[in-house]
Amino acid sequence: LFLDKSDAVELPIKFIPRCAGCYRCQILLKSSCDVRVYEIECVVNTDHAEAELEFVTPAYQAVIQDIPISNMSNQDWKLEAILEGEDFYGPSLINVGLGETALYPLTFKPVTEC
Repeated sequence: LFLDKSDAVELPIKFIPRCAGCYRCQILLKSSCDVRVYEIECVVNTDHAEAELEFVTPAYQAVIQDIPISNMSNQDWKLEAILEGEDFYGPSLINVGLGETALYPLTFKPVTEC
């Protein structure tokens, strides 16, 4: 069965989130001969923020910067960290409970002068 565009029905939805997070809902559509349930999930991120960190330490000495990650959503977060660049270390996974702030310990330990 192929439907052309004239068979399509638009269902406009207006969504105004209160804060960042994952929002789920179900839409139930009924007619005399059909029942359909659509599950919708909307993920809302905060505005893209950029930050710059400058590390200064002698070679072979580590410096650690705790980076706060605040979860103001309505569910727990399990985050994966992907570090790029030499001499940077940190946990690959971090859990942040709902309404909590966790500290991500970013470590810089240079083995040469750079």
